[in-house]
Amino acid sequence: MSHAHKPRVHWVSPLPKAQTDIAHYTRRILPELAEATDLTLWTDAPDWDRELYDFAPVRRLDPDRVTPRDFAMAGRADGRPGQGPEVVFVNIGNAWPFHSGFMRMIQRIPSIVILHDMAIQEFCFDAMERDKFPRDVYEANMLRWHGEAGLAAARDVFEERRTRGDLTEEIPGFELALTQAISVLTHTPVARDAVAATDTVPAYLLDLPFRPSAQPPEVIRSGIGPLRLVQFGYTGPNRRLQKVLEALAPLRGEVDFQLDVMGSLWDAGYIRQRIQELGLTHHVTLHGFVEEAELDARLAAAHLVFNLRYPSMGEASGSQMRIWNAAAASVVTNLGWYADLPEDTVFRIEQEDEIPALQALIRQLAADPAAARSVGMAGRARLEERHTPARYAAAVAEVAGRFTQDAATALKARARDKSS
Repeated sequence: MSHAHKPRVHWVSPLPKAQTDIAHYTRRILPELAEATDLTLWTDAPDWDRELYDFAPVRRLDPDRVTPRDFAMAGRADGRPGQGPEVVFVNIGNAWPFHSGFMRMIQRIPSIVILHDMAIQEFCFDAMERDKFPRDVYEANMLRWHGEAGLAAARDVFEERRTRGDLTEEIPGFELALTQAISVLTHTPVARDAVAATDTVPAYLLDLPFRPSAQPPEVIRSGIGPLRLVQFGYTGPNRRLQKVLEALAPLRGEVDFQLDVMGSLWDAGYIRQRIQELGLTHHVTLHGFVEEAELDARLAAAHLVFNLRYPSMGEASGSQMRIWNAAAASVVTNLGWYADLPEDTVFRIEQEDEIPALQALIRQLAADPAAARSVGMAGRARLEERHTPARYAAAVAEVAGRFTQDAATALKARARDKSS
């Protein structure tokens, strides 16, 4: 496809070497995205991986000064804007160091918002605390979207009469990213439906992309030795590791198991203390950060991977993509994005029945370690069918092609809101 027939896309995102999964996500789709679009990468970080230039030009932006004309003029050899629309995609996650500037920018620049997380209240408060997002803009948005009650709830957090977590559960805050949005890309039905329910912008659902390894791993999960259990990733309290440990403790005399925990923990001292208190010192190993090759090898050998979430705000799971890539079986909480996954691709448990359900599943796999094989293979098949970078990049190009039409829709909705 020639450049003349490709949509001109400006992709605003954290970029490698930034230590955030959204930078990794951008890198995963980059070859296919550059093939499907006339692509320019933008970031507000001072540095980025030079290999990105193999795929597309990279520009640094000042989120408080950049204008639509800056995007239009970028990379034009003749110094003149092109004929088609300049389509700006902005990635919004929930980590203030990487997204505060982008959140400020999308309050004034029309763009397609890629909404990675619905729950961005805590991110907004973290940013405001550090003067990275203006409080008056935040409060105006809360009033606009949630009325006097919403504004009062936010001010209760400022005055420490309620916690940020409480506010997030009541008002996740994704609407703050819609101020000038032309359309919104989401990765879960929950998020797509929530955006659509605002009746302000078109909302699209794209399956979260992951580049599968060239071939499914040739894995024989041993029936000899301990049951191999794994948990990995950025582990906060909602990842339920403390409950996993409580479920495992009574089984230690009944089931031979080994749990390997990889990645960062929100409170490593507390987890070490719980491991000791529960008598799990010889059954649980905390590895901290490991290289991807080691992580993938442990997933390939795992009989079960814990990928629980509670609470969940409907976010998709990059961790689940990696688990499926290894043709491994995982156990997930039956809510949010996970509730919509095909039943044969994961083991699902109810949160209110968490500990006994985990114990029953572990006993099942201890009796028959091969029982999870079909689950892991079905997950791998879904990854290859639905989550490839090529499929994702084609969908992005299609959404970019609807920019003019979607801009008219969003403009009408804003005019309607102002008149009501």
